Amino acid sequence: MAKQLMKGNEAVAEAAIRAGCRYFFGYPITPQNEIPEYLSRELPQYGGKFVQAESELAAANMLFGGAATGKRCMTSSSSCGISLKAEGMSYIAAAEVPCVVVDMSRMGPGIGDLTPTQSSYRQATRGAGHGGYRSIVLCPSSVQEAFDMMFDAFELAEKYGIIAYIYADGLIGQVMEPVEMREPIDPATLPTPPWALTGMHGRAAANHVHSGTDAEVFERLNKEKYPKIEAELQRWYDSNLEDCEYVVTGFGTVGRIAEVAVKKHAAATGKKIGFIRPLIAWPFPKKAYAKIPASCKKVIVIEANNGQMLEDVQITLNGKFDVVFEPTWGSNMPTVEQVVEMLAKHI
Repeated sequence: MAKQLMKGNEAVAEAAIRAGCRYFFGYPITPQNEIPEYLSRELPQYGGKFVQAESELAAANMLFGGAATGKRCMTSSSSCGISLKAEGMSYIAAAEVPCVVVDMSRMGPGIGDLTPTQSSYRQATRGAGHGGYRSIVLCPSSVQEAFDMMFDAFELAEKYGIIAYIYADGLIGQVMEPVEMREPIDPATLPTPPWALTGMHGRAAANHVHSGTDAEVFERLNKEKYPKIEAELQRWYDSNLEDCEYVVTGFGTVGRIAEVAVKKHAAATGKKIGFIRPLIAWPFPKKAYAKIPASCKKVIVIEANNGQMLEDVQITLNGKFDVVFEPTWGSNMPTVEQVVEMLAKHI
């Protein structure tokens, strides 16, 4: 199929429509505003509904209601906007209602800046910072991956009864790249879940969807459901791990840049350098890091934040290898040359 040049945010919105999503609830915040703008224009043409809520929290609660009908629903925001949705998302997680959330993150702390950093990794992978719940977190490194992962997000959300994130830095949302389109899914072909709120329709009893206060339910989530997802769902990309002397790892845009830098530095130095890029940040791909050979002298983590995925790498490796961190700061993502300079300090 022919490729189409698209801005990241618009590609995400188009992918949502093609994945069968017909309901969006949101509130504007840069750098993701093209997502609701695109959907406000396009969704009605497919019989869908676009709702701009009066606040982020209202959007999250509307998302809860929409998703409880068993339809594919989504919202999108950015970092501090996700914080404002957090209460509603906690209820959604407790009710085990599937839905998709897109976070085109920005720099913090506070309301932050539009700088495309990765400083909301903890927020995405740690249940928005409260409640102990988990969400599946997909991390694209290109517009094409963001497009493709939207399909994955809806499917995984429905498979596990969970919130699925597309977590990317703001650069992914704003950059334009060629995208190969996928054939659209007809929402009418999607099965209605047996738990969905669809009315009585001759049934003896109505369905009920609620977040509840049952300690046994929450215990089951933490003891059974989340560990099951961790065991079944680990996705990553790796290269040149066999007999490597060093391993470089990063996610999203930084991971994409780092991979090119690794190839360039390895060619210049003759060193064997492996590379790992998580495609899903939660569950964290522990199996990828288990592949690191005993010949490895050092693992180098590169992120556009203060060391957030770093913690997951350290926990996973548990002291088996020396782990060093190279942060990137400033108003732009690092260049390949800048990452090569980082690597030269350790390799």
